[in-house]
Amino acid sequence: MAAVKRTVRIIGLDFGSRTVGVAVSDPLGLTAQGLEIIRRTSENKLRRTLARIEEIAEEYQADTIVLGLPKNMNNTLGERAEKSLEFKEMLERRTGLPVIMWDERLTTVAANRTLIESGVRRENRKEYVDMIAAVYILQGYLDSLEREEHE
Repeated sequence: MAAVKRTVRIIGLDFGSRTVGVAVSDPLGLTAQGLEIIRRTSENKLRRTLARIEEIAEEYQADTIVLGLPKNMNNTLGERAEKSLEFKEMLERRTGLPVIMWDERLTTVAANRTLIESGVRRENRKEYVDMIAAVYILQGYLDSLEREEHE
């Protein structure tokens, strides 16, 4: 059996215009769990959001942040992607941690499908969709690490 490598966590983020879905890996780096949704009143009010992410990173002793990159379906970067890249810079300055951008195309679609299949009512889905999307983003990254180890 392979030695257990990880004891620190990775944080996954789904950055939206007024919310940030947050997920965290288990200590072994195998699974992603939804943690919370950080809400803000205005798209440009990021100070409290950055402070909360910094608190989470310290609490979970995270060594990496994975941030969803909302590419267009044709693989180009639009306005939301540009805002995510700006947020990446702010996160790196604030936390001192590396921030890995992860293609998040269809994660919100998958998150909504999961909530529908779980029987969550339409009016309640928006409460959870960003956190579930963060789980999909982080799990995709964790799965890619696992694949790299076995190649």
